[in-house]
Amino acid sequence: MASRERVRRLVVNADDFGLSTAVNQAVVRAHRQGILTSASLMMGGAACDEAVEMARQNPRLGVGLHLTLVCGPSVLPSSEIPGLVDSRGQFSNDPVRTGFRYFARPSLLPELKREIRAQFDKFSRTGLRLDHVNGHLHLHLHPTVLRVLSEHAQGWGIRRMRLTNDPLVPNLRLASGHWFYRLSH
Repeated sequence: MASRERVRRLVVNADDFGLSTAVNQAVVRAHRQGILTSASLMMGGAACDEAVEMARQNPRLGVGLHLTLVCGPSVLPSSEIPGLVDSRGQFSNDPVRTGFRYFARPSLLPELKREIRAQFDKFSRTGLRLDHVNGHLHLHLHPTVLRVLSEHAQGWGIRRMRLTNDPLVPNLRLASGHWFYRLSH
C-alpha cells in the first residue's frame, strides 16, 4: 500500500479587501506581483463593489468573507440592528467591550444573526466563489459568533475558516505596554 504524501501549501491572505481603493490596489498588486493568494472581502466597505470587480479580473485570487462586526460599517441599516451599531450604521471601535456585549447580552443574538446572514447574502450576490471566512479583528472566533457560523456553515457554503494560534507569551513581549489589549485579543 503506497503512502500518501502530505501536501502543504502556503496561503498568504490580505484582510480588509473592499475597505478603500488604496487597499484594493495594494491587494491586486500583491497578488499579481507578489505571493498573495487570497483576500478577505469586507461587504460593508466603501470600496466593496470595486473590490468585487477587481476580484473578477483576477480569477486566481481566492476571495473570502471578512465578517465585520466591530470597527467598521454594517451591511444592514441601523434601524434593523440598533443594538449593534450607531445611527450611522457603524459598529463600535472598542473590540473588547463589543466582545463582552455580544457574550453577555443574549438579546443581541437575533440582530447578530441578521447582520451575519446579510453579509453572507451580499457576498453570494457577487457571484464570487466563497474561498474562506474570517473576521475583522478575529471576531469570527468569538464564542457567540462562531456558534452562529457553525450552525449555518453548510447553508452558507463555509468550507474553510481562519483559525488563529497567537502564543500569549511572545505576544506580550511585543505588546509595547498594550498588555491588556493583547491579553484580551
